[in-house]
Amino acid sequence: MTPLERSLLALDGVSLGDSFGQTFFDDYSLVAQRIASRELPDAPWYLTDDAIMASAVHSILALHGCINQAELVSRFVSRYELDRTRGYGATMARMLRLVAGGADWRAVAEGAFDGMGSFGNGAAMRVAPVGAYFAGDDKKIAEQACLSAEITHSHEEGIAGAIAVAIACGWAAVHGSATPASPEAFLLHVAERTPPSITRNQILRAAELPKSYDVRTAVAVLGNGAQLSSQDTVPFSLWCAARHLDCFTDAMWTTVSGLGDRDTTCAIAGGVVSLAVGANGLPLEWLSRRESLAPWLDN
Repeated sequence: MTPLERSLLALDGVSLGDSFGQTFFDDYSLVAQRIASRELPDAPWYLTDDAIMASAVHSILALHGCINQAELVSRFVSRYELDRTRGYGATMARMLRLVAGGADWRAVAEGAFDGMGSFGNGAAMRVAPVGAYFAGDDKKIAEQACLSAEITHSHEEGIAGAIAVAIACGWAAVHGSATPASPEAFLLHVAERTPPSITRNQILRAAELPKSYDVRTAVAVLGNGAQLSSQDTVPFSLWCAARHLDCFTDAMWTTVSGLGDRDTTCAIAGGVVSLAVGANGLPLEWLSRRESLAPWLDN
C-alpha cells in the first residue's frame, strides 16, 4: 500500500467514526438504548468538521507529500466557506473567519485564549492521514503532525494530542491487527513518543487501566472529550482503539458508549483502527450509510 493509499484509508476511518458518532447526540435514554442494542443509525450519516478538516490534510499530502502550512490553512478556510454548518466550534470558526478576512494565521493561532493558544482536540481529530502517510518513521510523523497542528492549535497540549494520534496511526499502519500487542504496549509506544504534557501523562494512565475496567470507569479516569480538550479526549480515544485494534465495529461501539464528544472520539479511534484492520476490515454497510467523501477531496 502506498503512503497516499494509507492516508485515504485513515480518512475513511476518521469519516466513518465521525459520521457514526455524530448521530448519537440525542436524548440520553434513547442513545443508551441504541448503544445497548447496537442499533445502527439510519442513513445518511453526515460528516462534521472532523472529517472535513481531515480531508484537507489528506489533500495537502496528495499534492505535496508533506504538510504545507499555508496551503493547509487555505484548504481549511475554503471548506469552511463552502459549508459552515458542519459543527465547527466557536473558536475554530472565528479563526477561519479571521484568516479568510486577511489575518495572518500565525497571529490568529497564537492569540487564541488570551495568548495561550488552543489546547482543544481539533488538531488530534484530523491528523490520522499524517500518521498513515509517514508510517514507519516516527520522527517524521511527529514533525509533520506538529506542523499540521500549530496552524490552529499552538498550545503544547493541542500539539501533543496531534502527535500522539499520528504516532498511534503510524504504529497501526505498520503492524496491523495481526501483530500481537497488548493495549498497554501500544499505549506505552505512543506515550514514549508524545511530548511531555498532560495529554502524555493521561495516555500513561490509560496504559495502566486494568483490562477489566468498563467504559464508564475509563471515562471517570480519562475523560471523554466533554471538555473538548486534547487531554480529556485523546487518551480515552486511544484507550478505546487499543482495546479493539482487530475490530472496527467493536472499537466504534465501545468509543461511542463513552458519550462526551462522541463524533470526535470516534473519529480519532476510527482513524487508528482502520489502519490496523485494513480496507477489508471496514464494514461495507457502514460505508454505504456514510455521506460521500468525494465532494471534499477536490476543494
